[in-house]
Amino acid sequence: MTAPRTTDRSDAPVGRRGRGLEIVLIAVYAIFALSATARSLVQVLTRFEIAPIAFTLSLLAAATYIAVTLALVRRGRRSRAARVLVVIELIGVLVVGTLTLLDPALFPEATVWSLYGQGYGYVPLALPVLALAYMLLGDRRGAPA
Repeated sequence: MTAPRTTDRSDAPVGRRGRGLEIVLIAVYAIFALSATARSLVQVLTRFEIAPIAFTLSLLAAATYIAVTLALVRRGRRSRAARVLVVIELIGVLVVGTLTLLDPALFPEATVWSLYGQGYGYVPLALPVLALAYMLLGDRRGAPA
């Protein structure tokens, strides 16, 4: 006979404990990867000539979300690639957000990062900040990856 299963997770592998926020980040990045990719592909394939800069930046945002998702899935919070990509993402959100405020004529159509992600409830601005905080603060506390 086998021993009854318990809900005690103390025997769980160290790499699986304490990953709740990481799993949420991966899920949110995956959702953004899908939505940004779908949106940008439709824009590029149907109306590229209207706003080539905006639609190219939307495609870049989609590629960034895909890359961050894959890096987090593969290596978790300690992934150097994920950290670099999230910094690039944050810079992109800040630059595009600022440009859309200063010179809206550059962006006749919205991008994922327009107005700091206003069309997506500012999640594109909050997401890289939260991800960086999680990756950097998690390592300082010595938390398991």
